[in-house]
Amino acid sequence: MRTPPRGPAVSRRAALAGAGGLALSAAACGREIPAPSPPSGPFRHGVASGDPDQTSVVLWTAISDDGGGPRGVELAEDEGFTRVVFRWQEDRRYVQPSPLTFHKPVAEGLAPGRTYFYRFWFGGVVSPVGRTATLPEGEIARWRIAAVSCSNYPAGYFNVYRDIAARDDVDLILHLGDYIYEYGMGEYATEDAEALGRVPDPPHEIITYEDYSRRYAQYRSDPDLQAAHAAAPWVMIWDDHETANDSWKGGAQNHQPDEGPWRDRRDAALRAFFDWAPMREPSSDPRHAWRAYEIGNLLTLTCLESRLSARAEPIELDEFPALPDDMAANAPEARAAVAAYMARLNDPAREMLGAAQMAFVAETLAASRARGTVWQVIGNQVLMGRNTAPDYASELPGWLRAYARWRSPGLHRYIRRSRFGLPANPDAWDGYGAARERFYDAAKAAGANLVVLTGDTHNFWAIELEDAAGNRAGAEFGTSAVSSPSPFLALPTLGVDVQAMTRRANPHILRHNYRDRGYIHLTLTPQAATADFIAVDTVAKRNYRARLDSRWRVRPSDGGVSEIEPA
Repeated sequence: MRTPPRGPAVSRRAALAGAGGLALSAAACGREIPAPSPPSGPFRHGVASGDPDQTSVVLWTAISDDGGGPRGVELAEDEGFTRVVFRWQEDRRYVQPSPLTFHKPVAEGLAPGRTYFYRFWFGGVVSPVGRTATLPEGEIARWRIAAVSCSNYPAGYFNVYRDIAARDDVDLILHLGDYIYEYGMGEYATEDAEALGRVPDPPHEIITYEDYSRRYAQYRSDPDLQAAHAAAPWVMIWDDHETANDSWKGGAQNHQPDEGPWRDRRDAALRAFFDWAPMREPSSDPRHAWRAYEIGNLLTLTCLESRLSARAEPIELDEFPALPDDMAANAPEARAAVAAYMARLNDPAREMLGAAQMAFVAETLAASRARGTVWQVIGNQVLMGRNTAPDYASELPGWLRAYARWRSPGLHRYIRRSRFGLPANPDAWDGYGAARERFYDAAKAAGANLVVLTGDTHNFWAIELEDAAGNRAGAEFGTSAVSSPSPFLALPTLGVDVQAMTRRANPHILRHNYRDRGYIHLTLTPQAATADFIAVDTVAKRNYRARLDSRWRVRPSDGGVSEIEPA
């Protein structure tokens, strides 16, 4: 077997710096992390690892300007690659050079709970070094997850990824969806793209496989994202923007008939996702990407697929009738309209996960508790907890309502409609009430210590999950975005306490931060699950500072989420 070119031994800091970021030995809160340099050469999209189990992990790279020839990877127990435990190589020949080729070998025969280092080689060039790990087995005392979501390239810099890469206390990075966005220039969140030098590529809305792959290539050229991929193994699940906005089983809000058949676009998007993600592909239908990870006796991580396999078509808020502005919320006509709309949302026939996935979830939760596993963690795309819109029509000051009416007719309609106590977003689990009850029933039947990690909203959330009868079902921690803007930022809400409005309408919601971008650092021990909400102060500049927004704790079977002061 051919031996790859040897480079000097590297420390973890140097390895991550070579991947496009600078690693520091402590969490980045309160300190500035220097901006990295963009990569070049055949490995200009970096390296990645993911989808680990106890004895294997997926390794990933893409080779640019591939004219053929030998290429390979080696994985070692040490940073100096003196104890190599896995090698893979192949020799590809082409009639014509390929602009990009993907490589996803699975490193097998590894030891449980071990840290490894890996690097690819091609044409005399060695890639940046990545750090990965297998999942532990048996009794473990601690596990740490960095949860991220909604990374929008034209909306701002990926400072969140750089902050995660700088930490030395992350065992797994969990991406909860919206890893890319499908929009073209001039559409959502591209207002500052030219000034930031982050114009989407291709510049139009992406529809074909070639479009999606080019968009992934642009995102993966970002050195901050590369640094995060090189820092730890990833688990990735998609939400809607990996295909198109508000996608469901049969289509998407952002898919039109003149863009071709939905199935063709969906399949092209999924092909691109699996080409670019360090994830194993489902053996049958690529939509069936739900899976579970056993992490010792401490936790079972179950990742859902809630978009493409079974989800019923969303029922938009605009389908609620336009009632007169002067109609009281308790008027008979208003009550009848609300009851009819909520009956549609809560129809038992409306699926979110579907029968096959729901059976998998129920079996996984029950088996986890039967083994004595402490925590049952769910990787979830859209907000699970109930979120009733506050009565903005009454609670917002008059000048702000007038501004909303001037700025956006749609926003004005939303504010007017909020007086009727409707869900804030029926594209979330609130639009699938019966399916949510089925999920809660499975968790309660298993006796699960349920912790749900959620993306999608571009806001931070701490929520006590409650079923329709008000019984506690678990805890939900929602992460803000890597860079996508919060919907609330469309309004000048300085001096207006939106979080207080949210909590008055939803006493089970303990935290709602709509201003900051950031991520969740979740630490699990047998005694507690502790969620740190980490916020970055800007995505408009390379230089940034991170801070602890708040810290939340839940204990096994103790019946509640509580905010705690940092130690």
